[in-house]
Amino acid sequence: MFFHHFKYDFLTCIRNKGLIFWLILFPAVLGTLFKVAFSGLYDSVAVFKAIPVAIVTVEENAVFDEVISAISDGEEALFSVTETDETTALELLETKQIMGIIYVSEKLELTVGSAEKMNSSSAIQQSIIKGFVEQYEIQKSIIMDTVTNSPEKLESVIEAMSADIAPNSSVPLTEGNTDSMLSYFYNLMAMVALFGSVTGLHIATCSQGNLSALGARKCCSPVNKLVATIASLCGSTLAQSICTIISTTYLVILGIDFGTRLPLVYLAGIVGSIMGVSLGFFIGSFGTANEDVKNGVSMTISLVCCFFSGLMVSNMKAVVAMYAPWFNEINPAAVISDAFYCLNIYSDYERFTEKIITMLVMAVIFTLGGFVLTRRKRYASL
Repeated sequence: MFFHHFKYDFLTCIRNKGLIFWLILFPAVLGTLFKVAFSGLYDSVAVFKAIPVAIVTVEENAVFDEVISAISDGEEALFSVTETDETTALELLETKQIMGIIYVSEKLELTVGSAEKMNSSSAIQQSIIKGFVEQYEIQKSIIMDTVTNSPEKLESVIEAMSADIAPNSSVPLTEGNTDSMLSYFYNLMAMVALFGSVTGLHIATCSQGNLSALGARKCCSPVNKLVATIASLCGSTLAQSICTIISTTYLVILGIDFGTRLPLVYLAGIVGSIMGVSLGFFIGSFGTANEDVKNGVSMTISLVCCFFSGLMVSNMKAVVAMYAPWFNEINPAAVISDAFYCLNIYSDYERFTEKIITMLVMAVIFTLGGFVLTRRKRYASL
């Protein structure tokens, strides 16, 4: 009897066109739109690019020429240099085509744009230019003092200053992909998992005789209600997991970087699906409202959870962590997206395991809550 209920609930789910739309087609369309919208956005915003500066030569300075040539060459160049006259340089600065003007003479001088006209990114770039000019003057002063007072140490001083110093180098904090735009795709998969609550909700309403005709027939049948409900939950969870796997595979084919541990990505999606189905079962066990009303409540809860996890606004989870960090620990969508994040960012499995255990605990709590709310109900008539 267990496998009979398992089979037919599974078939009911995969034949539900509305469910297939929300769990496969909708995430595919939304994921494609995200990919088109965010493609290259991280590189254009977050990746360091050479700072455009203008060089106006007042007096020839061979040493400075060598220095500026060295730090403006190659893929990791600090500056993108334009050598021009003062009038042209000021025009470029006014139109924000450059971030500063370096006047080269015996002593370097720097001119930058007005602070009122600059955003935070421009202010940082101006600070870098200012830091370079100050550092150059300091090192030049050290060399001149060494020549005057201890010429025998000049070679060692120059060697120490020149020893493998890169003006702009990448120092990765993790081997994973730190593209902040990936959070949208993590939360998209969390939404797919939570939308499985619709299937769990259907099981709850179809097991109660006062909510559906099928529930009335089940209550009149001699089949053990607990066994039938568990079988239905397993069938729905299998269908939901298949939809999650298909959606994840589509995103991988689309070129979304989930990291190198793809099997564990699928595992996180499946465990999230289990939690989603159990959440729906818990919601469906409340009250006597019809299934359509409960479906609306379930979808609303899922979308609200996804909103606070960052599906609509990428830094929303950080805002929540600032003011109510405990909410991220109990928000189902945040826990699911964090599991994907941990796999991509961290080399160990400690945090990922914590998220998986949290999802399983929540699934158990929701399922037991649903059983408690639907147990041993009696009806005057059916």
